[in-house]
Amino acid sequence: MANSKKVQQAKYLEILIKKIEICRNYKPKFGQGKEVSLEEFQTLYGTDPFYSWFGMDDSLIYAAHKAAGGITSLYRQVGIGCEQLFRQILQDQLGLTNEQVRWAYELQADVGKVRTLSLDGRIEIEDIASKEYRTKVTDWLTQAVAKKSLDAKIASALKGAVFEVRQGYKSKDSKRQNADISNAGIAYAQGYLPVVLMLSTQIDSDVAERYAHAGWLILRGNLDESPISSTYAFCKRVLKYDLAAFLKTNSMQLKRIVEQVVESLLKA
Repeated sequence: MANSKKVQQAKYLEILIKKIEICRNYKPKFGQGKEVSLEEFQTLYGTDPFYSWFGMDDSLIYAAHKAAGGITSLYRQVGIGCEQLFRQILQDQLGLTNEQVRWAYELQADVGKVRTLSLDGRIEIEDIASKEYRTKVTDWLTQAVAKKSLDAKIASALKGAVFEVRQGYKSKDSKRQNADISNAGIAYAQGYLPVVLMLSTQIDSDVAERYAHAGWLILRGNLDESPISSTYAFCKRVLKYDLAAFLKTNSMQLKRIVEQVVESLLKA
């Protein structure tokens, strides 16, 4: 059992580290459609009269671009890693398949074109073979429905939940918000409670309020004990996996990898 847990922890850690490592060799593109090296940048900007007059072909400018884009990439990859980790936890703890933890739907876009939209995770109660876990998820869904004060007919039609996983949500991108509000409507229509599952506590208050009004249940990355308000309480009490303990245990290794990646990004 101990060895099995060790293997599982190593697998989870690898999911995160692989994504973070992607950022180590990040290079800016400067609108060229491909990664641009320092030498290529200095040729590109050095032969441009305007930029060269300002000295913007300097290696420090390149380093600044590389660091700015690289940090954005780092946040994105940490988020993608967390999405993958969450789906893996759902599979391992609830005995679900890769297909069962995914949710997508098609939307008619322009004439003759169909868009496929998706969220990051799904739990459908009927898919859970374990009676213990089915009861835990059902009880949690009942609590969540009460918190959202849903109409009784809507609440009774829910067969599970779909999840949008975010490491943080500080952007006020209205296009993204409108898409997520649309996602919530489709989720309810298909019998799922839409849930934003945050790994951190970083979410803009206006965005959080708008999502809540659109019907999303928001789980935040705090250490509260409530599984209908805290991501880590949800994982520990409903999925029976202590995600906070996993991240805390492996914090030194995660910090070391992030530090190495950032040092690499700060060099021209």
